[in-house]
Amino acid sequence: MLNHAREAFELTKGRSRADLDSDRLLNLALVRLLEVIGEAANSIPKEEQVNYPEISWAQIVALRNRLIHGYDAVDFDILWQIITQDLPPLITALEKIVPLEDSFE
Repeated sequence: MLNHAREAFELTKGRSRADLDSDRLLNLALVRLLEVIGEAANSIPKEEQVNYPEISWAQIVALRNRLIHGYDAVDFDILWQIITQDLPPLITALEKIVPLEDSFE
């Protein structure tokens, strides 16, 4: 989850929102990375999630579901905002709880 969040954020560096429309590979990569982040969040047991209330588990899973089941209805302005504004705090939170050796797998 942490590595995929980092990768998604890194892919936006030096890019603009317009690149999401013009670069299909960027678009597909970012959508897929967010799907995987959502899958990973969904695999964390609820009993464990409550220990980390700073992470919006339900929203992350809901985003995954929206991307998987309603791709044609994805608002790419919101997607860009999620990646550029919401992922950095998620990355910071995950870095505090993921052991260093696990973050590079």
